[in-house]
Amino acid sequence: MTETVEKTATGAILYDKAVINQISEERFEGSGWLHSEAVKGSHGSGGRGNTMYVGNIPRQFVLRHFMRGGLIGKLVRDRYLWTGEDNTRSFVEWRLLAKLADNNLRVPRPAAARYCRSGLTYTADIITVRIPAVSPLSQYIAVRSRDEDFWHSTGAAIREFHACGVYHADMNAYNLQIDSNGRLWMLDFDRGRLLPPGAWQQKTLGRLHRSLEKIKTLDPRAHFDEGNWQVLLDGYFSASRSA
Repeated sequence: MTETVEKTATGAILYDKAVINQISEERFEGSGWLHSEAVKGSHGSGGRGNTMYVGNIPRQFVLRHFMRGGLIGKLVRDRYLWTGEDNTRSFVEWRLLAKLADNNLRVPRPAAARYCRSGLTYTADIITVRIPAVSPLSQYIAVRSRDEDFWHSTGAAIREFHACGVYHADMNAYNLQIDSNGRLWMLDFDRGRLLPPGAWQQKTLGRLHRSLEKIKTLDPRAHFDEGNWQVLLDGYFSASRSA
């Protein structure tokens, strides 16, 4: 993947001409496309209302505006402290996704990223290629019960990411998505990075476990129990031992 950076009046756009050959500021707004629709999902799976599908099938993209979460998000909606172009949320995520996609990990391929600076702060956006026929893990287990092979392969797939040092800052049952072949993909790598092996691996597994337990309380259709979790862990650690 090759990257091109073009300066704008208030910031810059980073993109790959092989993925999206024409880019402009307008493309970072839903109105800049002939077709756009908000990503919707149950129990928060659509993010914070900041994500849209844009473009026409079969070549669609996902446009996401970076929003703050947690307590600080109640005070500062979408602005971040400026510490340099290469440190912007959008450029960091774009470059991480490019590296992971080039190494055949199942993540969205990045198309373009932007930041708009205003004094000591900036806003950010990213456009990625839409992965066809995927659904959040939360939804996938609500449709029907999944067999042991699925949970085992899901654990092994998470281990594949961890073995490559891929740290996902919010590995929950919404950011893990399942395609039509039952394979796992990871989405939304804001604050993600590459790290050496460490305690973060178990912490992210714990984050996923809590997410699945929460979904059980929010959606009575969710098919998940501790037996499923133990099979997932067996898949994870079996992959670890065989690596």
